[in-house]
Amino acid sequence: MNKPERFPREPADTAATMRAMGLAARVAAREVALASTEAKNAALTHAAAALRARTGDILAANAADLAAARAKGTAAAFLDRLMLDAGRIEAVAVGLEDIARLSDPVGSVMAAWQRPNKLRFERVRVPLGVVGIIYESRPNVTADAGGLSLKAGNAAILRGGSESLGSALAIHACLVDGLRAAELPEASIQLVPSADRDAVGLMLAGLDGAIDVIVPRGGKSLVKRVQEEARVPVFAHLEGICHTYVDRGADLDAAIPLVVNAKMRRTSVCGATECLLVDCGAHEDYLTPLVKALLDAGCEVRGDPAAQKSDSRVKAAAPDDFGREFLDAIIAVKTVDGVDEAIDHIQRYGSQHTDCIVTECHGTAERFLERVDSAIVLHNASTQFADGGEFGFGAEIGIATGRLHARGPVGLEQLTTFKYIVRGTGQIRPK
Repeated sequence: MNKPERFPREPADTAATMRAMGLAARVAAREVALASTEAKNAALTHAAAALRARTGDILAANAADLAAARAKGTAAAFLDRLMLDAGRIEAVAVGLEDIARLSDPVGSVMAAWQRPNKLRFERVRVPLGVVGIIYESRPNVTADAGGLSLKAGNAAILRGGSESLGSALAIHACLVDGLRAAELPEASIQLVPSADRDAVGLMLAGLDGAIDVIVPRGGKSLVKRVQEEARVPVFAHLEGICHTYVDRGADLDAAIPLVVNAKMRRTSVCGATECLLVDCGAHEDYLTPLVKALLDAGCEVRGDPAAQKSDSRVKAAAPDDFGREFLDAIIAVKTVDGVDEAIDHIQRYGSQHTDCIVTECHGTAERFLERVDSAIVLHNASTQFADGGEFGFGAEIGIATGRLHARGPVGLEQLTTFKYIVRGTGQIRPK
């Protein structure tokens, strides 16, 4: 596939294009911040309809992206994230409709109180302003990020990866259709129409103050670059090194399908379990069937000596297999001496993304939930629930593992900030 067909609108001057996008986004942000819920919802539902109507165009663009990626020898896990089919496009459309059904956070009163001097205070949700989203491979993020930003009253500047640009452009055209139908500014959701890597650097510099926050969604190298170079606040996680710990108090019949799902439902997502920890107080009864289930499901198991002894198919784990994000059908397995050693292992090797305990012992579960300092901590549930849609957020832009402002799935509320509104009747402050 030649370059003009895949990149039909690539600009000659990336810097000038990015500056113009920043200026347009700031203007649009002021308007969309005041847009009615009805207008924003109309834009989302019209965009969903356009996605369905243009499924053929989107699939054609995606086929070209996939062909180019395969020609470069791209890994299977990456191709899975890039690939679209009719079912995935329908899911993207449904996701936009789900966002439309969510309560509008803008203008909601978070708290209200009155002081003795009769001043009345309100803490009210307001949009962040202009959100820059930099992402790789997954073209569906174009709709998720654009839709969430719009519903939260923000303007968005989206920069997808070069490998998915054709698909992203096709999806973005549907979002623009929705904005036009709702009579909202088209610059409310902009997509960088260039594969030029300089566009990322310009966004990280803030586009002369146009961008208020950056959300990266992609591989470790991208996120690391964003965190190191960004001159505006960042919502991000570096890696999804997720653990599932099976305690001696677990129900084995429930633990086996849970563990297999946590690893194998989709191995390329950041919520996939990368390390299985099994309580050595139960490993004679539990370790062997857990390992066997993973192997039988097509997962390569790299284990400690106890795991290797449990099944001849288990490979010896290298030291760096613990604390590694495989993003593939590979898992590290280790036995630990109870919940405290599991917590210590997660503290040492985890990325504070998502970790799970499987147990029927309430006290052990509460100890784990209280002491594991991750953005998402689960009890008796697959780590693959680390997803904004599963939280009821409609969709997500990404998972944040930082401690300031946003943590966990970044959905509508996380894409707002707040201001204080103070109402008086002429009060003056005494000397």
